[in-house]
Amino acid sequence: MTLQRTDIAQRAAAHAGVDTATAEAVLKGVEAALVEAAGAGESVRLTGTLSLEVVERPARTGRNPRTGEAMEIAAGRIVRLSPGAGHKRAAKGDSPRHS
Repeated sequence: MTLQRTDIAQRAAAHAGVDTATAEAVLKGVEAALVEAAGAGESVRLTGTLSLEVVERPARTGRNPRTGEAMEIAAGRIVRLSPGAGHKRAAKGDSPRHS
């Protein structure tokens, strides 16, 4: 099962004891803050949940998967996402800890 934004808003609303519209507004605000931080090259750490880091990737030579022809891939920035300890525990089947 893949959770969509509305599913997350509903679950967050239930956990926080607020209505779904409020949870959706908060999700939109968090998304805007994360996009703004990435655009500014800032790292984000939500302890125990996740961290986002903007990483510079140098130019490199790659291969076209269809033709096998060598091609130059331009330098650029990417966002690297790392799960927090709570996500790692949940993926292993351990019970998550809630704050």
